[in-house]
Amino acid sequence: ISGYHIAEAGANPITQLAFTLANGFTYVEYYLSRGMHIDEFAPNLSFFFSNGLDPEYSVIGRVARRIWAKAIKYKYGGNERSQMLKYHIQTSGRSLHAQEIAFNDIRTTLQALYAIYDNCNSLHTNAYDEAITTPTEESVRRAVAIQLIINKELGLAKNENPLQGSFIIEELTDLVEEAVYAEFQRLNERGGVLGAMELMYQRNKIQEESLYYESLKHSGKLPIIGVNTFLAKGGSPTVVPHEVIRSTREEKEQQIANLEAFWRRNAERSEAALRRLKDTARRGENIFATLMEVCKTCSLGQMTHALYQVGGQYRRNM
Repeated sequence: ISGYHIAEAGANPITQLAFTLANGFTYVEYYLSRGMHIDEFAPNLSFFFSNGLDPEYSVIGRVARRIWAKAIKYKYGGNERSQMLKYHIQTSGRSLHAQEIAFNDIRTTLQALYAIYDNCNSLHTNAYDEAITTPTEESVRRAVAIQLIINKELGLAKNENPLQGSFIIEELTDLVEEAVYAEFQRLNERGGVLGAMELMYQRNKIQEESLYYESLKHSGKLPIIGVNTFLAKGGSPTVVPHEVIRSTREEKEQQIANLEAFWRRNAERSEAALRRLKDTARRGENIFATLMEVCKTCSLGQMTHALYQVGGQYRRNM
């Protein structure tokens, strides 16, 4: 259940956490409506958050686990395993900048520290050159080294929870939890997650927060070293790494040829498979098992188009 794309689109950490948890509880309600027991599926749910440099990110996992545990225990009656929220952290791609590109590793290191000290279950550290390109082998090795050095060389990281009891951490945890509940209330006033989506509440809020961030960055009120303050004598030009990863024309053409060959090989079987997929969807049954079979003879585009014919295609209101 991802909040990463919410944050990367511009949401602040509280909005990311609130929207993601609200989505999670919406999934819970839907599974329950299908007749499943909370303990049958809740232990299999996991979350995915972004970690930036704002102070709220230092407690995003603590708050998520506290809210999830309370809701699963007291509202849904789940067991202890169901109450345990698992989450993955990826450092913020949005915080990486093309100017003074070598500084990005420093930002990623600090974000990784936030994540590890907040006891994330797993962690992905971004490569410094992802501001402008698909990462290279060299930049990926540096990114992996960040978390390896923290975990293997930094002595304090050997403590399971080194920040527990710190005044600022405890205070932030309470404040962020309160702010998330306030956002839950705003969602409820709009009919919950699905009702708010119809009103485009989430989209508008993310856009507003994204514009606010950009205004702070461009005005210099939000200092970003090497981007809007402490510039080098010659300014901070965009530095393009010596190696930029892009697909070649030959690779793109080969992929298209592979897809067309796949269509030809399965032309006789794909039509019946797609009919079976649409029938399953129309009956409101679980389509996962059907998808696993249909994907052997149909491309992603074919399956998606078939489901559009059943449930319609999302089109943004302008």
